[in-house]
Amino acid sequence: MEKISLSTHREKEFVSIGGKINEIMKNKNWQDGLLHIYTPHTTSAITINENADHDVPLDIVQHIQKLVPKEANFAHGEGNSDAHILSSLFGASEQVIIENGKMALGTWQGIFFAEFDGPRSRSVYLKFIGQ
Repeated sequence: MEKISLSTHREKEFVSIGGKINEIMKNKNWQDGLLHIYTPHTTSAITINENADHDVPLDIVQHIQKLVPKEANFAHGEGNSDAHILSSLFGASEQVIIENGKMALGTWQGIFFAEFDGPRSRSVYLKFIGQ
C-alpha cells in the first residue's frame, strides 16, 4: 500500500491527484491489475471526472453547495454536516483498471481528491492488486 499526503486550501475543492498516482505507479512498476484509491476521511471523497477543462471541478463545487447547503437545520454540532453528506454522496474510494502500466481512463477523465471541509492535511491510500 502507498500513501499520498496532500494539503487542501479551500473549504470545498477538487484536487487532481492523477499525476501523483502515475508517479507512484511508475516507481513501483505496477503494470496490470486493479488500483483501489481510498481516503480515510469522513468529510472528503475520491471521484473521477473531467480533467481537461478546469472549469468542470469549479462548476461541481459551485452546484453541490446549492444541493447541500452549509447552513441548514442540521443536528450535528460541529457545523460540517454538509461535508459529511457530500462525502457519502461522492464516496470514499474509486477503482481503476491498470493495463500496461497505465490507468484505463477515458480521454478526458482524471482522478480527484474532493475536499468538503477544508483547508486540511489529508491522506489518500493506493492499493494495487496485480495479476
